[in-house]
Amino acid sequence: MHVDTNGEELTASNEYVEVAVEVFRLLADATRIRVVLALRDGELSVNNLAEIVERSPAAVSQHLAKLRWGKLVRVRQDGNRAFYRLTDEHAMRLVVEAIRQAEHAVDEKPGHHA
Repeated sequence: MHVDTNGEELTASNEYVEVAVEVFRLLADATRIRVVLALRDGELSVNNLAEIVERSPAAVSQHLAKLRWGKLVRVRQDGNRAFYRLTDEHAMRLVVEAIRQAEHAVDEKPGHHA
């Protein structure tokens, strides 16, 4: 059974724990969380992302470079323009779960339980 549906092989001694910590470090930034959320519907250019997350294109490019390093996003070049997309669904799932957990921390009855 795949790890996504069966957590039995996920133990405290799992070889990927340290890498998972690095993934959390990469996502421990509000702009990067917003970038992941913006990319959930498909690829976007740096300028489009910058507009959505309300940051400069230069700042967004720096965040995208880190997300690329962590293999959370991929880039497609089209001439002199770069288009980014999520590598797979896992980054989005991490962000959604983190936001749902934040709702629990703030609200006694989180909206996602309604």
